Amino acid sequence: MPYASGRLIHDADAHIMEVPGFLESYLESRHRQTVNDRVLFPRREGFHGVLDNPERHAAGSAGIDESQVMLRKNWDALGAFRREDRPRSIDLMGFASQLMFTTALLNYSTVLEGGADVELAYAVARAHTRHMVDFCAADRRLLATGYVPLIDFERTARAAGEAIATGAKALLIPSRCPDRHSPSHIGFDPLWAQAEEAGLPVVLHVGGGGKLLEDAYFENGLPPVPDFHGGDDNFKSIDYMAIAYPPMKTLTALIVDRVLDRFPRLRIGVIEQGASWVPGWMRNMDSAADAFRKNEERLQKLSLKPSEFVRRQIRVTPYPHEDAGWIVANSGPEVCLFSSDYPHVEGGRNPLKRFDASLDAARIDASARSRFYAENFIDLMGEGLAPDLRRPDLATAA
Repeated sequence: MPYASGRLIHDADAHIMEVPGFLESYLESRHRQTVNDRVLFPRREGFHGVLDNPERHAAGSAGIDESQVMLRKNWDALGAFRREDRPRSIDLMGFASQLMFTTALLNYSTVLEGGADVELAYAVARAHTRHMVDFCAADRRLLATGYVPLIDFERTARAAGEAIATGAKALLIPSRCPDRHSPSHIGFDPLWAQAEEAGLPVVLHVGGGGKLLEDAYFENGLPPVPDFHGGDDNFKSIDYMAIAYPPMKTLTALIVDRVLDRFPRLRIGVIEQGASWVPGWMRNMDSAADAFRKNEERLQKLSLKPSEFVRRQIRVTPYPHEDAGWIVANSGPEVCLFSSDYPHVEGGRNPLKRFDASLDAARIDASARSRFYAENFIDLMGEGLAPDLRRPDLATAA
């Protein structure tokens, strides 16, 4: 029996665990010496320790106990890096679809956003999209994200069009502010227009916010603290607290500068950046709009309260350790999405149990639960989700 059986669930966050050499055939030859395995996989301990086991890579799904599909994590998970194994993993999980993200390119793409080589940043973005679309071609339930940098207006518009044409089902942008302009700059209107016309969402993902905290925060005179992978590659408790700041600032700019007002059918997903911050952020934006409206024409022109734009157009994934029921109750039933983060450790071994317990405690009703597990995702994905995948339970019954 599948892990998620007896109800419709769409998964808003899942990943490929890339292995060395994965990008070579997708990146233009003139950039391959610059973007090599030493750059993408600099460590061989902690989170990346399994990379030193080529026999494990070659074995693929051999010897994997399928009953443990939610227990095996990272490179040891079924379908983590072998495209041909991924359809079986989603069968066993029972999700109607999964929105798919890279692992290796998340942080690296953000580094390129702040670098001097603009051509390289967009070349890696093209390779990222080709890689994702190719992997997700293994199964229609796997929905590829295509990366779109925000460095140069014309290149960004072109990258968005190329990603859509290549087959991306969502456009991933950085949540860090570009160095020379706001993400809400009118020069990006062609990006929003293309996404809206295609009926595809724009998404932000953890790793796209750049450096979260200054290094000095970790120089406390005490021994180093390991991350939850047991190494030093991922975030820890203090920088985890700053994960929400980049999307909060970017989304506020998009709302206040009226991007969502001018593109009312545009949908934005905030993935793997938590959601406990959302209710307070919504209230703070409404308060700011009231306080500054007298002297800011842009606020006077808003057709809705800032919080109402969130409910209409922004969808956010709580972590399973957060109080999802409280978040739903205080942000509105339209906002939150289920996600497994498969096969990353952060998603936990039984996210359904944890989310259900939290929703139960908050007495979230059946309609809002359906929104959390399926309907909000269907709204987010728009044309990126084929009609028969939106309600496969009904399609099967017919």
